[in-house]
Amino acid sequence: MARKTVLAVDLGAESGRVMAVHFDGARLDLEELHRFTNPVTTVRGTMHWDILHLWRNIQQGIEHGKKHQPVSVGVDTWAIDFGLLDGRGSLIANPVCYRDSRTNGMMETAFAKVPQREIFEQTGIQFMPINTLYQLLSLVEAKSPLLDVAQTFLTIPDLLNFWLTGVQVGEFTNATTTQMLNPRTGQWASDMLSRLGIPTRILPEIVPPGTKLGTYDGIPVIAPATHDTGSAVAAVPTQNAHYAYISSGTWSLVGLEIGQAVITDEAFAANVTNEGGVAGTYRLLKNVMGLWIVQQCRATWLAQGREYSYAELVGLAKQAAPLRSIVDVDDGRFLAPGDHPQHIRDWCAEHHQPVPDSIGAVVRCVLESLALKYRAIIERLQAIARQTVEVIHIVGGGTQNELLNQFTADATGIPVVTGPIEATVLGNAVVQLMAQGEIGSLQEARQLLATMGLTKLYTPQNTGDWQRFAYKN
Repeated sequence: MARKTVLAVDLGAESGRVMAVHFDGARLDLEELHRFTNPVTTVRGTMHWDILHLWRNIQQGIEHGKKHQPVSVGVDTWAIDFGLLDGRGSLIANPVCYRDSRTNGMMETAFAKVPQREIFEQTGIQFMPINTLYQLLSLVEAKSPLLDVAQTFLTIPDLLNFWLTGVQVGEFTNATTTQMLNPRTGQWASDMLSRLGIPTRILPEIVPPGTKLGTYDGIPVIAPATHDTGSAVAAVPTQNAHYAYISSGTWSLVGLEIGQAVITDEAFAANVTNEGGVAGTYRLLKNVMGLWIVQQCRATWLAQGREYSYAELVGLAKQAAPLRSIVDVDDGRFLAPGDHPQHIRDWCAEHHQPVPDSIGAVVRCVLESLALKYRAIIERLQAIARQTVEVIHIVGGGTQNELLNQFTADATGIPVVTGPIEATVLGNAVVQLMAQGEIGSLQEARQLLATMGLTKLYTPQNTGDWQRFAYKN
């Protein structure tokens, strides 16, 4: 077949890029067209994304890609955040970052109006203060005039797709992350939202991944799994149905791929989440703080005049003593930007553990804690889903941290297969190619990815040393 090219716009919480993905019928090849930062700006105490900066750079990247005569373009981004449009389709205010403090106390406010168990029954989503539900509730409680003016709610990728095509819809995989969509009906949980005072009139129509939305400068625009984790999991090159995945990056998303949402008392007690996937799948998972903690440690040391690359930090961690201190990486103190090395020392002191006394010890503490957290979550998910795990697939940028990959195999006692690094972009691309009829199915796409030599195997070692740590989840 003649080579076909799709453009994948991939926005993460730290940076964004536009990639060309070339497909010749047997192989997918990636070409970076444009990379840019994703800054957060604080104005009068509120943390905002610079959405117009992102839009300008997306346009530049697509412009660079036109030389390849792309057959389509697709956008994926981080989840949860959103923009509000007025009746003319104009953005009312810069989107607020999920790490902003406006959601403090909003979960408790919500539970006073709708019981927590009922919210889970209606949505199947993990309770986290950053969820879209609590962001919108914060506007309701503040009597924000934004909700009086707003005519349409669009998550970040939906907003960008609207600017590309003029079409206002909500893509399914990202909509499920909001804790506002009912996975049984595939529609917004309107009754629950109304009881919380959230105006349902602003919510858009839901469309599945693979929907052709319109065109931008003559290029068809296709909604992939617009949630970046949904795209990443679509690119897991698994040949084994009994697998777990970890999408490893700023956040770690640890889960199983299942046929339908699991909304049970056991799932509620474990505070798991059911996010929509590609080809009728669901992702039963938990969000873990991830490499954000290492990123914040590095930023703290840089501010102190000590600059380290991530490779240097991993090298120092290798030299530190093993399994001395284990922290709860999901403790609330680690969510906001700040002095994370001090947070780690404080946590260890409060819990009567050895306090890490060097940079390497701090980083090793984080990586070992993540591996043990992964083990606890995978064990719990297997019990909830009644599904065994024979291999763990790790995808995303975090696959480059070989020490964490080996720790994960050691802690769980399960073989780990890492790669592809660019899973999100590849998942974005294969859904576009499926929509174009160039790839027949998700299974076919995964078989294709499995033959490309993008993976590495980690075999469990020293598992006995890890078993004495019971990391409850």
